[in-house]
Amino acid sequence: MAGLTPQTPIPTELKLHRKSGILDITFDDGQTFNFSCEFLRVHSPSAEVRGHSPEQEILQTGKKNVTITHIEPVGRYAIRLDFSDGHNTGLYSWDLLYNYGLNQAAMWQRYLRRLEESGGSRETP
Repeated sequence: MAGLTPQTPIPTELKLHRKSGILDITFDDGQTFNFSCEFLRVHSPSAEVRGHSPEQEILQTGKKNVTITHIEPVGRYAIRLDFSDGHNTGLYSWDLLYNYGLNQAAMWQRYLRRLEESGGSRETP
């Protein structure tokens, strides 16, 4: 996970819409990204999800209805998200979230393709 640099946009607003399961993040450069709780959960930066190398990444299944139950600031550079399935070990830095926002569509399509190839499902078993 990259650290905060002078070029890293900083969030000016985080808003969790509990009914829709969307986290809106507005950055100081004017960009606003809308993340589903499911997207953030399946792309958690934790070692539990990512492993310690790309080939160790663990495909997350059954996360369609997961929600964010708590958002905890971590210093001035990140947040920790608590999810309804008990996961809470990923630190989402500002640069990571910004990068996720810029690449969200491609990341989501890759995730859906991996799910299909593995025979996995977004639905909770």
